[in-house]
Amino acid sequence: MNVEQIGTAAGAVWQALNSADALGVKQIKKVTKLKKEEIFAALGWLAREGKVNIDTDPEDEKELIVSLVQA
Repeated sequence: MNVEQIGTAAGAVWQALNSADALGVKQIKKVTKLKKEEIFAALGWLAREGKVNIDTDPEDEKELIVSLVQA
C-alpha cells in the first residue's frame, strides 16, 4: 500500500463518515468495501490531520466508533 492508495482510502472513509453521525469499523468496511488494513491506514491519515474522533464502543470494547471532528 502506497501513500496515494492510503489517501484514496482516507477520502472514501471521510465520505462514509460525512454521510453518518458515527460509524464502527465494521460499518465503515461495509460502506467503503475497503480491507481492514486500508481502513486503519486511512483512519491514521485522518487522525493525523485532526479530522476524526476515535472512541471505543461502550457495548463492545473491541470495536471502535469513529466520527468526524465538528468544525
